[in-house]
Amino acid sequence: MTETRTEAPARAAETAPALRYAFTIVAEVDPHIPLNERGTERLDFIPITGGSVHGEIEGEVFPGGGDWCMTRADGGFEVQARYAIRTAAGEFVDIVNTGVLRHVDGETGGPEDMGYFLTTPVFRTAAPALQWLTRSVFVGKARTQLTATTIDIYEVLAA
Repeated sequence: MTETRTEAPARAAETAPALRYAFTIVAEVDPHIPLNERGTERLDFIPITGGSVHGEIEGEVFPGGGDWCMTRADGGFEVQARYAIRTAAGEFVDIVNTGVLRHVDGETGGPEDMGYFLTTPVFRTAAPALQWLTRSVFVGKARTQLTATTIDIYEVLAA
Protein backbone atom coordinates (compact mmCIF):
# COMPACT_ATOMS: atom_id res chain seq x y z
CA MET A 1 0.00 0.00 0.00
CA THR A 2 1.37 3.43 -0.88
CA GLU A 3 1.14 6.48 1.30
CA THR A 4 -0.54 9.63 -0.04
CA ARG A 5 1.04 13.05 0.24
CA THR A 6 -1.49 14.18 2.85
CA GLU A 7 -0.86 11.15 5.10
CA ALA A 8 2.89 11.80 5.41
CA PRO A 9 2.64 15.31 7.01
CA ALA A 10 -0.09 14.13 9.38
CA ARG A 11 2.05 11.17 10.49
CA ALA A 12 5.09 13.42 10.87
CA ALA A 13 3.13 15.81 13.10
CA GLU A 14 1.92 12.92 15.26
CA THR A 15 5.46 11.62 15.76
CA ALA A 16 7.22 14.98 16.14
CA PRO A 17 9.70 15.16 19.03
CA ALA A 18 8.67 16.91 22.22
CA LEU A 19 10.78 19.16 24.45
CA ARG A 20 11.37 18.77 28.19
CA TYR A 21 12.82 21.69 30.17
CA ALA A 22 16.01 20.59 31.95
CA PHE A 23 17.87 23.63 33.32
CA THR A 24 18.95 27.23 32.73
CA ILE A 25 22.50 28.47 32.24
CA VAL A 26 23.32 32.13 32.94
CA ALA A 27 26.78 32.77 31.47
CA GLU A 28 28.33 36.04 32.61
CA VAL A 29 30.42 37.71 29.91
CA ASP A 30 32.96 40.48 29.44
CA PRO A 31 32.82 42.89 26.48
CA HIS A 32 33.63 41.40 23.10
CA ILE A 33 37.12 41.45 21.63
CA PRO A 34 37.32 42.00 17.84
CA LEU A 35 39.30 39.22 16.13
CA ASN A 36 38.75 39.66 12.41
CA GLU A 37 36.81 41.87 10.01
CA ARG A 38 36.27 41.31 6.30
CA GLY A 39 33.85 43.53 4.44
CA THR A 40 30.58 43.53 6.37
CA GLU A 41 31.39 40.37 8.37
CA ARG A 42 33.12 40.45 11.73
CA LEU A 43 34.37 37.81 14.19
CA ASP A 44 34.40 38.68 17.89
CA PHE A 45 35.49 36.73 20.96
CA ILE A 46 33.28 37.10 24.03
CA PRO A 47 34.98 35.89 27.24
CA ILE A 48 32.78 33.85 29.61
CA THR A 49 33.74 34.84 33.16
CA GLY A 50 31.37 32.79 35.35
CA GLY A 51 27.68 32.41 36.01
CA SER A 52 25.12 30.01 37.39
CA VAL A 53 23.11 26.91 36.50
CA HIS A 54 19.62 26.27 37.91
CA GLY A 55 17.02 23.56 37.41
CA GLU A 56 17.63 19.83 37.15
CA ILE A 57 21.32 20.70 37.43
CA GLU A 58 22.48 23.21 40.04
CA GLY A 59 25.93 24.73 39.91
CA GLU A 60 28.15 27.37 38.42
CA VAL A 61 29.60 28.30 35.06
CA PHE A 62 33.33 27.69 35.27
CA PRO A 63 35.27 30.86 34.35
CA GLY A 64 37.52 30.77 31.30
CA GLY A 65 35.31 29.76 28.39
CA GLY A 66 34.36 31.87 25.45
CA ASP A 67 31.97 32.54 22.61
CA TRP A 68 33.13 33.17 19.06
CA CYS A 69 30.45 35.32 17.43
CA MET A 70 30.40 35.88 13.66
CA THR A 71 28.37 38.89 12.54
CA ARG A 72 27.20 37.93 9.05
CA ALA A 73 26.69 40.21 6.06
CA ASP A 74 22.91 39.62 6.28
CA GLY A 75 22.76 40.99 9.85
CA GLY A 76 22.44 37.59 11.50
CA PHE A 77 24.93 36.05 13.92
CA GLU A 78 26.53 32.60 14.22
CA VAL A 79 27.84 31.65 17.65
CA GLN A 80 30.20 28.90 18.75
CA ALA A 81 30.70 28.75 22.50
CA ARG A 82 32.96 26.46 24.51
CA TYR A 83 32.72 26.51 28.29
CA ALA A 84 32.16 24.28 31.32
CA ILE A 85 29.94 24.01 34.34
CA ARG A 86 30.67 22.58 37.77
CA THR A 87 27.67 21.18 39.63
CA ALA A 88 26.96 21.76 43.31
CA ALA A 89 28.22 18.16 43.82
CA GLY A 90 31.54 19.06 42.15
CA GLU A 91 30.89 17.26 38.85
CA PHE A 92 32.40 18.85 35.75
CA VAL A 93 30.56 19.17 32.41
CA ASP A 94 32.18 20.38 29.18
CA ILE A 95 29.82 22.20 26.77
CA VAL A 96 30.14 23.00 23.08
CA ASN A 97 27.19 25.14 22.04
CA THR A 98 26.54 26.42 18.51
CA GLY A 99 23.67 28.65 17.55
CA VAL A 100 22.05 31.21 15.31
CA LEU A 101 20.73 34.66 16.19
CA ARG A 102 18.58 36.66 13.82
CA HIS A 103 16.00 39.37 13.76
CA VAL A 104 12.38 38.38 13.31
CA ASP A 105 10.17 39.98 10.65
CA GLY A 106 11.93 43.25 9.97
CA GLU A 107 13.29 43.96 13.45
CA THR A 108 16.65 45.74 13.59
CA GLY A 109 19.29 46.23 16.26
CA GLY A 110 22.13 44.37 17.93
CA PRO A 111 22.39 40.87 19.38
CA GLU A 112 20.51 41.88 22.53
CA ASP A 113 17.45 42.66 20.36
CA MET A 114 17.32 39.32 18.52
CA GLY A 115 13.97 37.59 18.39
CA TYR A 116 15.39 34.22 17.29
CA PHE A 117 18.32 32.82 19.27
CA LEU A 118 18.46 29.02 19.31
CA THR A 119 21.40 26.78 20.10
CA THR A 120 22.37 23.10 20.03
CA PRO A 121 24.49 22.32 23.09
CA VAL A 122 26.52 19.10 23.30
CA PHE A 123 27.58 17.91 26.75
CA ARG A 124 30.54 15.76 27.80
CA THR A 125 31.19 14.52 31.33
CA ALA A 126 32.76 11.63 33.21
CA ALA A 127 30.21 11.96 36.06
CA PRO A 128 28.06 8.80 36.25
CA ALA A 129 25.01 10.73 37.51
CA LEU A 130 25.13 13.08 34.51
CA GLN A 131 25.52 10.56 31.69
CA TRP A 132 21.96 11.36 30.61
CA LEU A 133 23.42 14.62 29.22
CA THR A 134 25.59 12.64 26.81
CA ARG A 135 22.77 10.37 25.62
CA SER A 136 20.23 12.90 24.36
CA VAL A 137 19.90 15.79 21.95
CA PHE A 138 19.31 19.21 23.48
CA VAL A 139 18.24 22.63 22.22
CA GLY A 140 18.65 25.96 23.91
CA LYS A 141 16.47 29.06 23.76
CA ALA A 142 18.80 31.95 24.52
CA ARG A 143 18.63 35.65 25.20
CA THR A 144 21.44 38.15 25.62
CA GLN A 145 22.01 41.07 27.95
CA LEU A 146 25.03 43.34 28.16
CA THR A 147 26.75 41.27 30.88
CA ALA A 148 25.25 37.78 30.45
CA THR A 149 23.67 35.27 28.10
CA THR A 150 20.83 33.16 29.50
CA ILE A 151 20.04 29.80 27.88
CA ASP A 152 17.05 27.65 28.78
CA ILE A 153 18.08 24.05 27.96
CA TYR A 154 15.49 21.55 26.70
CA GLU A 155 15.96 17.84 26.13
CA VAL A 156 14.50 16.62 22.81
CA LEU A 157 12.26 13.61 23.50
CA ALA A 158 11.45 10.97 20.91
CA ALA A 159 7.74 10.60 20.24
